Amino acid sequence: MIYLLVFFGAIVIGITLFVTMHPVFGGIPSKMDRERYRLCSHYKNGKFINQSPTDMKMSISTILSLMKDSMTGRKDRKPSNPIPISLDWKKIKSDQESLTWFGHSTFLISIESKKILIDPMFGPSPSPVSFIGSKRYSEDLLYIIEELPHIDAVLITHDHYDHLDYPSIMRLKNKVGTFFVPLGVGAHLIKWGVDKDRITECNWWDELEWQGVTIASVPSQHFSGRGVLNRDTTLWNGWVILGENQSIYTSGDGGYGPHFKKIGEKYGPFDLTLIEGGQYDERWSAIHMRPEESVQAHLDIKGKNMMLIHWGAFTLAYHSWTDPVERAICAAKEKEVILITPRIGETLVLDGSLPASNTWWKYHKA
Repeated sequence: MIYLLVFFGAIVIGITLFVTMHPVFGGIPSKMDRERYRLCSHYKNGKFINQSPTDMKMSISTILSLMKDSMTGRKDRKPSNPIPISLDWKKIKSDQESLTWFGHSTFLISIESKKILIDPMFGPSPSPVSFIGSKRYSEDLLYIIEELPHIDAVLITHDHYDHLDYPSIMRLKNKVGTFFVPLGVGAHLIKWGVDKDRITECNWWDELEWQGVTIASVPSQHFSGRGVLNRDTTLWNGWVILGENQSIYTSGDGGYGPHFKKIGEKYGPFDLTLIEGGQYDERWSAIHMRPEESVQAHLDIKGKNMMLIHWGAFTLAYHSWTDPVERAICAAKEKEVILITPRIGETLVLDGSLPASNTWWKYHKA
């Protein structure tokens, strides 16, 4: 009996040391930063909160239902074969205004001759350790980072593993000019060796003029945290990117709420919206939109062209992997919304004539 206690005690100590000391879990906002956050109306008792209630308490029955769902319907939750990715490096490296999607919520935007990378997640798995959790539908994309041109700015929407990827940042950090992040997220980057003077933390509604581009941090309805004890200690957001010829909005993660109309009133209309609409479930509907809500959010913010994001790379929910885009197509048709569906790795030239939607995913359905 004593040996079992020692064994399990050693496991607990090992896990605790790993979570406490491994850099993948990031840093902690300083005491001075936390004092500054207290001035925010959406910061209470040491944690950031949403503008609308977002109850995500897990009852025993909810946990049991999640366990059951995790064991059924697996066939449709990933492609039947790996998704090939072909990149047009000439387009990517040119000064022509463009957008390249790398799957999930990772984009490279070229605007005003600047390269802006959003939520760089090129790693194999959105997990603290690569051998646990969902695996990328395509090949590991970390090698792409070496081929990318100099990145003028990286925009992070929140600190979850599928948006802020430690291996990606470690490879990227020396080829990036500026990191724009929500409040508190800078602590992670500093822990990983990014110079503090290259990090700009933003609150909701902060607006910056940066090298001919307007960048604004706008609200989303989500949560944050990379470890067991740091839930909601950093902020989450969406981003507005305004150039002379292009106006782009990316929602980050989040549920549907009144903030979309406020964003549209302040910054709309938008030429292109990149709106979260995957990894949803009734049990966490307050913090992830269903595709129909995504289409409505696009209308609320006064978008012209819409692209659904947060799908196409990882399985993080219990719906089929193509359900988000197929539902979004139906909702967009009903609401007369222009929905574009580029292939993963495809570069779209933002010249006012975006290509018609195609159904590339049908070649990879189980």
